[in-house]
Amino acid sequence: MSFRMVVQVTQPGKRNLRASAMAAKKQDAVNTNKRKRPNSETHEAPSNSKASKFVSSKKHKPDSLGKDKKNKTAPLTGRERRLHAKELADARKKKRKRHYTLEQELARLWEKMRRHEIAKEDRAKLVTEALQKMKGKIPEIAGSHISSRVLQTCVKHCSQAERDAVFEELRPHFLSLAYNAYSVHLVKKMLDNASKKQLAGFISTLRGHVAPFLRHMVGSVVVEHAYELANAAQKQELLSELYSTELQLFKDLVSSKESRLLDVMSKLGLQKGSVLRHMTSVIQPILEKGIVDHSILHRVLLEYFSIADKSSVTDIIQQLSNPLIVRMIGTRDGAKIGILCVKYGSAKERKKIIKGLKEHIGKTAYHQYGCMVLVCILSVVDDTKLIAKVIIRELQSMLKELVLDKNGRRPLLQLLHPSSSRYFSPDDLASLNLSIPSLSLKDQSEASSLTETSKVSLGDKESKEDIDVAEDEVSKDKTFGDDSDLAESGKKDPFVRRQEILIKSGLADSLLDICIENVGELIRSNFGKEVLYEVATGGFDGIMHPALGDKINSLHDAVASLAAMPKSEDSQEEHVLENFHSSRTIRKLILDCPNFASTLWEKALKGKSDLWAHGHSCKVISAFLESPDPKVQQLVKKELQPLIDNGTLNNLKPKEQANQ
Repeated sequence: MSFRMVVQVTQPGKRNLRASAMAAKKQDAVNTNKRKRPNSETHEAPSNSKASKFVSSKKHKPDSLGKDKKNKTAPLTGRERRLHAKELADARKKKRKRHYTLEQELARLWEKMRRHEIAKEDRAKLVTEALQKMKGKIPEIAGSHISSRVLQTCVKHCSQAERDAVFEELRPHFLSLAYNAYSVHLVKKMLDNASKKQLAGFISTLRGHVAPFLRHMVGSVVVEHAYELANAAQKQELLSELYSTELQLFKDLVSSKESRLLDVMSKLGLQKGSVLRHMTSVIQPILEKGIVDHSILHRVLLEYFSIADKSSVTDIIQQLSNPLIVRMIGTRDGAKIGILCVKYGSAKERKKIIKGLKEHIGKTAYHQYGCMVLVCILSVVDDTKLIAKVIIRELQSMLKELVLDKNGRRPLLQLLHPSSSRYFSPDDLASLNLSIPSLSLKDQSEASSLTETSKVSLGDKESKEDIDVAEDEVSKDKTFGDDSDLAESGKKDPFVRRQEILIKSGLADSLLDICIENVGELIRSNFGKEVLYEVATGGFDGIMHPALGDKINSLHDAVASLAAMPKSEDSQEEHVLENFHSSRTIRKLILDCPNFASTLWEKALKGKSDLWAHGHSCKVISAFLESPDPKVQQLVKKELQPLIDNGTLNNLKPKEQANQ
């Protein structure tokens, strides 16, 4: 039978259909109740029955007043919820108000105490009042971006007893405060004013935390500040933790006498591989985060270079050969790292370093240590076109200021007279001659020969320990006078490199123009006179003479014109022949440059030697007689002989005095 037929059959009996459906529904409910038997008296009846609802509420009533009240909270009414929320809001508001009121009071006191014109006694009263209000809340206040400034001012101006009280309250919280961007300034202030005992205690609390702090942008600042304030033994304590896990656990193993890692390893018999693995695990995360500004890291890197193998050193140099190097060369050890990266980096890495210095050349040239990195670049890098484009162009824009500056003149003097002990200290020249044992062929050959010798004369155990000692002895034997390492670091001939940088770039021409235009100022200055002297002599090996001989003669004429000016007592500026710096510079030029001596005599001193034979100018006149050039001596002998005879001039060479 089809569906349509069923519908047609059932259509006439609608009432019967409904009745049968109702009966089936009731039967299903009965069967369900039979299957679900109640387990206890608390069984609930079906919810669609009025009686069941009454029974359910009646049975649960005593439980809600008795046992269930302890386990469940009665639902709050709307009014109760609103009251509870209001109470919580009021409590938070009161807490904020109390905190805000304290900040307001501290800010009011701070505005008064930080004024310059306030009396010392009045400031002390305000500081004491502020510290009393902060007592017991100092660690919390130290982390606030507002109140921490008040606390810093209080620590700066309070008495020693008050400062000690603040230090004691902060002592348990120093490590956590050192990670906070606001409280770190207070921690540094506390260290600046700490006693020796307090500083030693703080450094002791850093034990085991130095490496994690150096990996943190804020925490590393605290470690660096403590390192700068520490004495030699405390610095070694901080460094040793970064060398090895053994030194991290036992702090008394190393004394301040073993300042170098090689000495520590030889004393304690530490395995080189273990130390390298530990130092690599410390250094790599720091470099990856770019936290390279701190001198403690620079020291660790130098020690790492002294023991690391070739591949490890190469990886570090590759990581540092970028603009990061600019942030490192501000310290003594950081500049040494920069020099080593320039010397042992590939051509591609040197190019990255030079491009990273772009727009920082002037700042680097004026820096005490950074200028030595520029000196190394000018002495080593063969890509003279890149140097002229990036470095020389920027130096030319500030040439006069560089000539007159103590540090700024050094790159110029390196081009004019390379590695001269007259202009560079032994420490400067030693830093230019630094080497990495694993990358230096000379060091490797000498170390291997020493090692082979030790293997013949000693047992296997002792010879292994002497490998590092051999490398150490090689580094000791290097003298600052030998610049062979600088020459070996580049393929181009040093003279050709200097010629391309100094002459072809136009730097020498610009230097001559500066010297001629400002000859009076430069020759009287303490630092400018040295650049002027080198330019006037044509540079070491006469590098400037073939191309710029005429301009050098013009500079000689400019100096002679200054010397030819009449002597005047009314003039505020000393005469160049009587000034301390200029008279000695002119004397050196007479001795070392016969052409200048002839020009000066003919234009300025001929017929006036009797006038200048006294005071500082007497040394200038005597220099003509001491000149190694016979033509110069013959030129002045006729006029100066009477002065020698009457005893006015007596600064003659011993040989000439013997001939008299």
